[in-house]
Amino acid sequence: MTKFEHILESHYKSEMISYLNSHPEDFEEAIELAIADRQPYSWRAAWVLRGCMERNDRRIKEHLDRIIDAIPAKRDGHARELLIIVQQMELEEDQEGKVFDICMNIWEKIGCQPSVRYNAFKLMCEIAKRHPDLTNEITFLTESIYTDSLSPGVKRGVMRIANSQM
Repeated sequence: MTKFEHILESHYKSEMISYLNSHPEDFEEAIELAIADRQPYSWRAAWVLRGCMERNDRRIKEHLDRIIDAIPAKRDGHARELLIIVQQMELEEDQEGKVFDICMNIWEKIGCQPSVRYNAFKLMCEIAKRHPDLTNEITFLTESIYTDSLSPGVKRGVMRIANSQM
């Protein structure tokens, strides 16, 4: 077990973020763990990364394709954390297409945790803002078949995001 893995296992989030901020040499390990499937470390590493990264963080940028590619294979909570990391990054056009497809697949799985689906929907809407031809798809995705399984709060959030698209 590495020192960073020990920190992930035995400290509160604020302490984990503080550790990673004061030990930049472990940032690469955090990224590798976040992409990997080594639970409980991988989910926690992604959770901590999003807490200590900057918007469009250059340290994340060089790993962004691998992070995007990892999302479909992750379980709900882990996928949510990776989606939130991706939300904070400026995507290139080819990345936008891939992310939109991944998010669409997540959104269509009504059995996924609402928080994962919400973050996927949010990311799809951000991409659709830059590609107005996708607006009709967003409208279709707010039909009851997709939203009935959401909690009232998440459903309101989804509808608020969707309405801001129009």
